[in-house]
Amino acid sequence: MTYLKILVCLLVASPAVATTGVAFVHGTGKQTNALDDYWTAEFVDSVRQGIDNPDNTTVINCDFDQYMWAEGAAGCLAGQLTYFIANNNVDDLILITHSNGGNVVRWVLSNPTWDGRYPAIIDATSRVIALAPSSAGTPLADAVTNGNVFESSLGWLLGYDSDAVKMQQESWMANYNASWLYGTAGRPSLPSLFESVVGSDVDSAIWDSDSYCGGYQYQLGLETTQNWLDDCSDGFLECSSQRAAGQEWFTDTTQTRGREPLSHHQSRRACFNLDSLLRNHL
Repeated sequence: MTYLKILVCLLVASPAVATTGVAFVHGTGKQTNALDDYWTAEFVDSVRQGIDNPDNTTVINCDFDQYMWAEGAAGCLAGQLTYFIANNNVDDLILITHSNGGNVVRWVLSNPTWDGRYPAIIDATSRVIALAPSSAGTPLADAVTNGNVFESSLGWLLGYDSDAVKMQQESWMANYNASWLYGTAGRPSLPSLFESVVGSDVDSAIWDSDSYCGGYQYQLGLETTQNWLDDCSDGFLECSSQRAAGQEWFTDTTQTRGREPLSHHQSRRACFNLDSLLRNHL
């Protein structure tokens, strides 16, 4: 066999190399600088080292105070992902979501005919790593919507009366999961792997240095709201909600440094080696 024939055979036999890109998708809230205000550069810069070209990273900024299907939410997400995929030739897209961001992503993955941009995003997406996803909603959204005591204590976490908060009421999410969204029990599977990281507790002991990771004031607030949730919760979401869609990757204390739990706030921070776990998983 000549050298030319050998070269042709090698080229034909060699699989195409995928171009991996990572997108960080924030949770509830209207973000204009999610890198600094939601994730922190420390977290994003650490995680993105897990792909061949760390520059192939984008941080989404959208209005996730709206319903997940709204143009300002899923439409905004679709626009930014479409631009990112096209401009970076990404054909292996990994989405890292937090909280309600997982619901907006599930909307896109579950409804390919809703928007002409969705199919290309679905084709490019290889997996979703959902940090503390609110896949089945939270009792706290019911409490805020009903205007009881949580309205004042949860303003910093949820906002007061946004459509996204209403949407995350447990009964509302049960309806969406049964009719519009894939990935939960009894429903079709999502077209891409959807794996969750579950936060199981909140530590706020003033003498414990671990309670200060991400900001002690957030730990203290989440410790308070946890009193109205199941024993297994991150202060905002019960573990059952975080596990409701896709499959569980791990529950915090099984892999974190020192077996520390991740509160809802800490699950978007470089706390207890979460960033290195994500980096290595990429």
